[in-house]
Amino acid sequence: MVVASRLAVAPAVSPDGVGRRGRLGFAVVGHPAAARRGRRRGGAVAASPPTEEVAQMTEPLTKDDLVAYLASGCKPKDNWRIGTEHEKFGFDVETLRPITYDQISGILNGLSERFEWDKIMEEGHVIGLKQGKQNISLEPGGQFELSGAPLETLHQTCAEVNSHLYQVKAVGEEMGVGFLGLGFQPKWPLSEIPIMPKGRYEIMRNYMPKVGSLGLDMMFRTCTVQVNLDFSSEQDMISKFRASLALQPIATAIFANSPFKEGKPNGFLSLRSHIWTDTDNNRSGMLPFVFDNSFGFEQYVDYALDVPMYFVYRNKKYLDCTGMSFRDFMVGKLPQVPGELPTLNDWENHLTTIFPEVRLKRYIEMRGADGGPWRRLCALPAFWVGLLYDEESLQSILDMTADWTKEEREMLRRKVPVTGLKTPFRDGYVRDLAEDILQLAKNGLERRGYKEVGFLREVDEVVRTGVTPAERLLNLYETKWNRSVDPVFEELLY
Repeated sequence: MVVASRLAVAPAVSPDGVGRRGRLGFAVVGHPAAARRGRRRGGAVAASPPTEEVAQMTEPLTKDDLVAYLASGCKPKDNWRIGTEHEKFGFDVETLRPITYDQISGILNGLSERFEWDKIMEEGHVIGLKQGKQNISLEPGGQFELSGAPLETLHQTCAEVNSHLYQVKAVGEEMGVGFLGLGFQPKWPLSEIPIMPKGRYEIMRNYMPKVGSLGLDMMFRTCTVQVNLDFSSEQDMISKFRASLALQPIATAIFANSPFKEGKPNGFLSLRSHIWTDTDNNRSGMLPFVFDNSFGFEQYVDYALDVPMYFVYRNKKYLDCTGMSFRDFMVGKLPQVPGELPTLNDWENHLTTIFPEVRLKRYIEMRGADGGPWRRLCALPAFWVGLLYDEESLQSILDMTADWTKEEREMLRRKVPVTGLKTPFRDGYVRDLAEDILQLAKNGLERRGYKEVGFLREVDEVVRTGVTPAERLLNLYETKWNRSVDPVFEELLY
């Protein structure tokens, strides 16, 4: 057993690193997913089983250690990468019902055998796959998630998405299984959604109804696409965090794609986005403190320390710590593991249980977009890369949003899921903002010089017309589909 003291924070792995070092340079050994834990980012809800830490702490972690952990994500621009994650609903092609765990395990085993993925196991169940720096994982209701590798260009990112969808389709079709690109389960009630055999999700499933009315919907009936980007310094992190947080509702509008629930329109263009407003407000939302002059790594650590815990992971088991304080854990007073002190792995796992619209780890995660068809899976990273990886576009966004008030940002967060690009803002509409922002994204991609602007074509018409993907689906529902949601399973089949 390795014993590590609190003499120094080891260099933490960046999103493009492999493996992770423990304190004083000792390797952290554990679960097969360990090599990717520095990169595994949770999707809408969670990561695959966390690394099983084999180090014991002999001195408490300090807040400085936790701050240094986040700061270790800083990297020069040449090392910035693009990470894309996306979730999709599997369904039985004959019945349109959600696929069961038995069907899912068949697909995972098929992918492993045919395309040489390594299996990730929990309690004897295959619950994910790993290949290089890519992971496939299961969300609570069996949503299939690809967490892509950190890649240099959008061409590589889109090729990765295409390769994944080809593989999943090849295995799924033989089993009568299709996959749907939508932000919310359009047809089936919560009671019909299968539950995946993952210990982390059992803890969350029991806790969610205590802290919000829509948490189980979030877990079992939503799908998202997410982009993860790097920063060079604390100031660069602050700039990117503020810009992306202010614009997250704009992305929600452009990519709105969850208008149905249990067979009919649900009153929202992005029900998935709305659900987060009553899931668990201790760990979600628009984080107004990010816009305070004092904001930096330390302030995010203070925020994260005050988010109630979900679990600790010991001896390949999740221990329920819901509602407990990580601050108590840091002084050995966590009732579930009395006298035990947290490791950096425990901190990393805790950070995966926080779900704001933009999330900070050793990179920044954009969490505001609905799941959608494959071209949109390529368009979302293009949107954010053009805005945040180009200094001129980033500064333009900061200038544009500098005088937006907390109340205006919160208004956009609340109203955009209902009215999308037609949401009024000041003397115009969100669509007007989106036109300017999309042009800044294109300009930023042009200056990158990789001929990536074409990936934004998919959202050109959305912004030009102000008609979101959800509104297009609602129109089909009222006309061609004769008020049935069943055709959406073919319309948005991957």
